[in-house]
Amino acid sequence: MSLTNFSGRLSPLGLILLAVTSVGWGLNFPIMKHLLSEWPPLSSRGLCGIAGAAALALFALAWRQKLTVPRAMWLRLLLVSTLTIGGWVAFMGLALLWLNASEAAVLGISIPVWVAFLAWPILGERLSPLRAVALTVALAGIAVLIGGHGIDASVEKLPGIAFALAGAVCVGLGTVLTKHFPLAMPPLSLAAWQIGLGCVPIAIVGLAVEQPQLAALSSVGWASLVYMTLIQFCLCYVCWFAALERLPAATASIGTLLVPVIGVLAAAAMLHEPLGLREIAALVFTLGGVAVALRS
Repeated sequence: MSLTNFSGRLSPLGLILLAVTSVGWGLNFPIMKHLLSEWPPLSSRGLCGIAGAAALALFALAWRQKLTVPRAMWLRLLLVSTLTIGGWVAFMGLALLWLNASEAAVLGISIPVWVAFLAWPILGERLSPLRAVALTVALAGIAVLIGGHGIDASVEKLPGIAFALAGAVCVGLGTVLTKHFPLAMPPLSLAAWQIGLGCVPIAIVGLAVEQPQLAALSSVGWASLVYMTLIQFCLCYVCWFAALERLPAATASIGTLLVPVIGVLAAAAMLHEPLGLREIAALVFTLGGVAVALRS
C-alpha cells in the first residue's frame, strides 16, 4: 500500500521526502537571487536545467525506467514542457532582476489559483463558493505584497511582478493541460524530458543574448550553479516523485506550501531581505487561501 499504511497514518518516509523537496526548492529562491549578481538569468537557469535533466535521465535508467517517448505524445510533451518548465524557468529568472527573493517566492505560490481558474474553461471544473472565496483571499495576499510599499515602489517592480505571475500562469496552464492530455510515462523519465525540453531553448537564447562568462563566477557562484543543478533539478524531483508514491496527492500539494515559507525565511537570513509585517501578512493571506482551496 503506497499512500498510507493500514492504520491510516501518513508515511513518515513520505513526509521526510516532502520536507526535503520543500526545503530544497525554498532555498533555491535566495540562491537564484544571489547568482544573478554574477551570471545572467536565462543562461544560468537554462544550463543548470539541461545538466539536471541529464542527471535525472541517468537516475531513471538506473531505476529501470524507459526513456522512450511514444510518437503520438511528442507534441503535447513539448507543449507542456515549454509551459510548465520553460515558462517558469525563464520568467521567474527574469522576475528576480526586479524582485526580492521573498517576493518572488510569495508570487510563486499563486500557481494553484491559476490552475483553478484555467481548469474551469478547459476541464469544466467549476469553482465551488468556498474555493472561490479561498482563492480571493490568496489574491488579496498577493495584492498586499505588491502594494505594500506604495504605488511608486510597485510601478518600479512591475516588470518583475508581471514576469513572476506569467511564470505562475504558465505552470498553471501546463498543469491543466497535463490533466486534459495525460502524459503516460514513468515519473522520472517524464521529469527528465520535461526539464530538458523546457530548458534547452532557454539556454540557447541565454547563450546568444547574454553571453555569460565563466570567469565572472566566484566560488559561491559555482556552488550556486551546482546547487541548482544537483539539488533543485535532481534531488528535489527525485524526492518529490518518491513522496507522491507514499502520500495522498492533496497532502503533497499542501506540503509544498512550505516552499515560499522557506524561501522568505531563507532570503531574510541569507540576503538580509526585509521580513516585516507586509511580508508576513502577504505570506499568511496567500498561504491560507491556497491551503483552503486545495482542501475544498
